[in-house]
Amino acid sequence: MRKTGLALALAATVALGACVQTRQYADVQFTPPSGDYKLLVLRPDVTVGSLTTGGMVEPRADWTDQARAAIVEALRAQQAARGGNIKIIEHRNQLAGVSEQELADVERLNFAVDQSIVEHKYLGDYLPTKRRIGLDWTLGDGAVKLGQKTGYDYVLFLHAEDEVASKGRVALGLLGLAGCFIGFCAPNVGGQQQLDYASLVDLKTGEVVWFNVVSAGSQVPGIKFGDLRTPEGAAQMVERLLGRMKPGRNVQRQAH
Repeated sequence: MRKTGLALALAATVALGACVQTRQYADVQFTPPSGDYKLLVLRPDVTVGSLTTGGMVEPRADWTDQARAAIVEALRAQQAARGGNIKIIEHRNQLAGVSEQELADVERLNFAVDQSIVEHKYLGDYLPTKRRIGLDWTLGDGAVKLGQKTGYDYVLFLHAEDEVASKGRVALGLLGLAGCFIGFCAPNVGGQQQLDYASLVDLKTGEVVWFNVVSAGSQVPGIKFGDLRTPEGAAQMVERLLGRMKPGRNVQRQAH
């Protein structure tokens, strides 16, 4: 499983037991989409792996495919409930009038921009020029051209990583806990981690207008936060990530 700097940093901050953390940022003028908006979702970047007894994560292609399919269906249902017109691209050749290379370029640029947002908003490496202005990142002309060619208002990028503790890992964690009852607590082996993040780009301007991260983790193997391979777990993740979009700071001030 690919480990980003964000994944490693958030894993280090997870408290003992279990917790779910979320933190979102928005452009100061951002208003969450509602009504008859057109949303393009590029292929969700999903990885699901097995957390082995020794603490290694072994990617599972079959689990990943199950999770991506469940997430796609959860996205469709969640956005339809908001009134949006959503199109999810599962393969780069599915978007009429846009070449596979154009989509690949936008995806690669977004990945680099997301890493910059993570570095400066979540990992503490603040830029003085961006500290107090919400989000100030853009995908530039490539995103604007994508909007012009497709007629969509926004494009959503979604990333999800999930670790499923193996039976051996769960047994090792339970053994460590059992030791505490006889006066010897073994070193905590660490449990399941889930990391999800999403960025929303305005296709009229090319600007990233909203970004959110949800991290869930436990130091005790076997505690679950919603299995992404199941419809219920995928729906829970999508709701945590996208269900409560906050408007930008200036929009909030105007509302009061």
